[in-house]
Amino acid sequence: MSEETCLSVRDLSIAFRSGGHETLAVDRISFDIVKGECMALVGESGSGKSVTALSILRLLPYPAAHHPSGSIQFGGKDLLKLNEKQMRAVRGDDISIVFQEPMTSLNPLHTIEKQIGEILLLHRGLTGAAARARTLEVLTQVGIPDPEARLKSYPHQLSGGQRQRVMIAMALANEPDLLIADEPTTALDVTVQARIIALLKELQDRLNMSLLFITHDLGIVRKIAQRVCVMKDGKIVEKGTVENIFNAPQHPYTRALLNAEPRPDPAPPQPNAPMMLETKELKVWFPITRGFMRKVVGYVKACDGLTIELRKGETLGVVGESGSGKSTLGRAILRLISSDGPIAFMGNDLQGLKFKEMRPYRRNMQIVFQDPYGSLSPRMSVADIIKEGLRVHHPDMSERDRDARVIQALCDVGLNPDTRFRFPHEFSGGQRQRIAIARALVLEPSFIVLDEPTSALDMLIQAQMVDLLRDLQKRHNLTYLFISHDLRVVAALASRLLVMRHGQVVESGDAAELFRNPKTDYTRALFAAAFNLETAPEGVVAQ
Repeated sequence: MSEETCLSVRDLSIAFRSGGHETLAVDRISFDIVKGECMALVGESGSGKSVTALSILRLLPYPAAHHPSGSIQFGGKDLLKLNEKQMRAVRGDDISIVFQEPMTSLNPLHTIEKQIGEILLLHRGLTGAAARARTLEVLTQVGIPDPEARLKSYPHQLSGGQRQRVMIAMALANEPDLLIADEPTTALDVTVQARIIALLKELQDRLNMSLLFITHDLGIVRKIAQRVCVMKDGKIVEKGTVENIFNAPQHPYTRALLNAEPRPDPAPPQPNAPMMLETKELKVWFPITRGFMRKVVGYVKACDGLTIELRKGETLGVVGESGSGKSTLGRAILRLISSDGPIAFMGNDLQGLKFKEMRPYRRNMQIVFQDPYGSLSPRMSVADIIKEGLRVHHPDMSERDRDARVIQALCDVGLNPDTRFRFPHEFSGGQRQRIAIARALVLEPSFIVLDEPTSALDMLIQAQMVDLLRDLQKRHNLTYLFISHDLRVVAALASRLLVMRHGQVVESGDAAELFRNPKTDYTRALFAAAFNLETAPEGVVAQ
């Protein structure tokens, strides 16, 4: 390994044993990462990107996982030959990783301060005021608002984007030589995403840190990487500089990946259609308590007086930064959390209904959550997960008919129905998100809250999923509340747009008109971060 090389992977293969069978997930891949550079690993879900990253830190489920061939050279040592004690010295200090799903990576029983402090204690010996100061420093670096107030917060008290930023802070706490970032901006809105990319680039320059950046967002690759490896079916099909890959791709799969873009074709507004959903001055305030008696000293105003109207067959896109109240709005509408203010669904007032009284409405109103791993039971097979709603709302349906509906739902979202007897942990992040969408679709609802449904999907599947959602909407006259930080997807689907910040509506109206002519500085900044240069979708003017 040359003096300038940080990491050298040679002929690496990764296989998994299960029930006497062996599956080859990665097939003899090779690449180098030079000190101070960023190399991007791109490809569709299930191509082997994350498995490759986990193998570098020896985090695969050994002995079920093993390496039929290859070596991973770092610091003059083959990581595959180190014992567990030697690997613990490497993890979190010399090499750190940011995982794709922060809710399953953060300990739900420990505060943010304790989780970052644990890393600082283990590798640097920092305690007390020194550890607290360093924790505040890294939380500030990654853009956590009011970091001192967040020290005592638990993961469930943060938004999805904030949890991802905490994960990045943990990984950067000890200033590693190599940072492995596995979809680190998946849960982040575009403005924070831009700040995180700028932060990673700044840290690279200052620390001469190397970065292995795994992503399905090719727009980010342009901004951060110097070299790219394209993976498909466990193999690297093409590699080269960013300029060569983007300007002169050689492999057909690379060309298809670069051409994948959600096609802007939103459902038209339906001014004469029946009103599907209506809220008036909707409020969701979370109390802030202090002291032994837990006295209420203030409120977090997650939703503060929101009035919305959504007609049958329309798609209302809800956009804004992490923590703006988008997901809270969706949950309040579905009566999954308490709120104040009337909520009318298909002419029926839902506010004040008890759990049993809400059940008849549940079949017609479904949700796809942002974090599929957290929302899918790890103890249930995919078939049982998707059938669960059918058993509740269609108790008289035969098991044979249920299985047929499950098979159809999996086919609709692009998954092989033969995989329905597997469990969620056996799927990639993008595949789990498709399972979550299938679970919502199987009941054939009239209204679906889509909370970041495409955030974990690669570009090719994302475009297919947008086409699928659009096709389902046309065939079944579905109504969507589409929550997303990916404004390109919103532009492709939403007929009307709601821009939120700090729990309030900043701007709302016809989506096409708002994309062409945003009126507030915040909306202009949000669009500028998402649509740049000549890559903005047709009808969207870059600011």
